[in-house]
Amino acid sequence: MNFAWMAWTPPTAIFFATIFLLLVGMGVWEYARPGGAPRVGILRFETTRGDRLFVSLLGSAFICLAWLGLVGPNLWWALGLSLVYAVLVFRWV
Repeated sequence: MNFAWMAWTPPTAIFFATIFLLLVGMGVWEYARPGGAPRVGILRFETTRGDRLFVSLLGSAFICLAWLGLVGPNLWWALGLSLVYAVLVFRWV
């Protein structure tokens, strides 16, 4: 198969591998501890682990896009902010 149309650079491959590993990890976590203890956080509606993962990934995408638009292409600080954001989402949302 020729995947040249998708520009498979190492950062692109790492990105998709990370998303895949996050989904596998969440599946294993759900298998080991079913239910995920839905809870009501600061958003005032019930969320599960999967909901919080989705919110963290979506927020991280917006953080990276804002960083690209406002600061430039060096995304290491945006990655750090995204990780902090994800921890905060899993803790309080």
